[in-house]
Amino acid sequence: MIASFISLASIFIGIIGANITGIIFKKYSFGLTGNTIIGVFGSVFLVKLLGRFGLDPKLIIQSEIINYSLLTLNFFFSLLSGAITVFFSFKLKKIITKNNGE
Repeated sequence: MIASFISLASIFIGIIGANITGIIFKKYSFGLTGNTIIGVFGSVFLVKLLGRFGLDPKLIIQSEIINYSLLTLNFFFSLLSGAITVFFSFKLKKIITKNNGE
């Protein structure tokens, strides 16, 4: 139950990271809805990837004790992944529109 909450919180933090990036860097923004979707996908991808490296929510609460340092790292990387995914999506959009314009 707590592992599911940690996963959902990580996704929510990824959404926050993507939307803050869109607010700060208006050029890269996809709007509130677009940034929210980008934040979800970036955070989910990161949670799955980091799960392979030991930041899996099940490992964070191993033995019914919460490892706060791993939890903090997980949340930090979720915030960062939301921001990075906005930049990556902008570059991808730029490449796609460039190829369609030729």
